Amino acid sequence: MMHRAILAGVAALVLSSTAALADRPGKDWMNKADVIRGMEAQGYSGIIIEADDGRWEGEAIKDGRIVEFHADPRTGKITRSRVKTAD
Repeated sequence: MMHRAILAGVAALVLSSTAALADRPGKDWMNKADVIRGMEAQGYSGIIIEADDGRWEGEAIKDGRIVEFHADPRTGKITRSRVKTAD
């Protein structure tokens, strides 16, 4: 029983540290400031952006509505955008 608990703890640590590494921009990614400038040129404002799951993602305001978005990490192109709904 004790071995299972130890193994479970070690597995949790490995998984959490791997996930944390995945949330950093890659070396070949467009930098955050350039992505934001490109989005502002498309009419977005109040942009909050972070690296997550191998892409840039976040929230911004467009046409008076809050939208959630994903952006390609290398081009900054918006690949998904949807109006945020009240949860």
